[in-house]
Amino acid sequence: MNPPEDAQAESPAVIRSYVAIGDSLTEGLDDLGAAGKYRGFADRLAEHLGAAKPGFRYANLAVRGRRMRHIFGEQLEQTLACAPDLVTVHAGGNDVLRPNADLDALAAEFERGVFLLREAGIRVVVLSGHDTGWIPVLRVYRGRVAVFSMHLRAVAERTGSDIVDLWAMEALNDPRAWSVDRLHFNADGHHIVAARIAEILGHPMGPREIWARPWSTPPRQLPPILRRRENLRWVRQYLVPWISRRALGRSSGDGRLPKRPDLVELSREFRVDGHFGANGQDPV
Repeated sequence: MNPPEDAQAESPAVIRSYVAIGDSLTEGLDDLGAAGKYRGFADRLAEHLGAAKPGFRYANLAVRGRRMRHIFGEQLEQTLACAPDLVTVHAGGNDVLRPNADLDALAAEFERGVFLLREAGIRVVVLSGHDTGWIPVLRVYRGRVAVFSMHLRAVAERTGSDIVDLWAMEALNDPRAWSVDRLHFNADGHHIVAARIAEILGHPMGPREIWARPWSTPPRQLPPILRRRENLRWVRQYLVPWISRRALGRSSGDGRLPKRPDLVELSREFRVDGHFGANGQDPV
């Protein structure tokens, strides 16, 4: 499958509209804003891109728990109807973690969706999977995530899309970038991802260190006995409920609608003060 010959040339030089599609990471879990609503890398990126562009429009169609068929189903249809300048897509995480899911088939579905976006002249930024090697229990999925991420790099190359390789970002292997559930970024993690995307788009948020080396010190290491206790607490509080929902065919996103379903201008109330981290302080 090849993209249109002039697809890359049609990518807009100026980004005036942006639609984010995906699952919980794109929705913004677990990056709580000042009003108690989830913010996330997509909101942060939209705020940054729209800061100097009056009339900048943004939609976030992501919903937690959504699988590939949803993201490249109704979310894709809505996005094509909006015809934005830019789309970011993070998809497949909720599929890859199902042992029986066919990774090759998932990649093919992903490529078909991205191709349709590119064919419409939309600039696409693909987010790969992240390394789960540092997370107890979830590290058993590391190989599947790696294979799917390799597929996504190939998809990006074949379709002329940009890619943010989350696996290659060392800062995301640091627990300080993750919420207590170890499944979602915290405020710092979302800021790191937003800064990386902004740099790829040619609209950096600041120096490269923002996303490449956000901390000046190594993460704190707990003694082995405390680490085991923390891992057991995490299994009981987060992993068991997560597995139970999947066994019952349920999703945390059942009945939920996108938080920002329409491509409309960013309001002044939507923009926040840009604080980095839960306490409003930079980590460096």
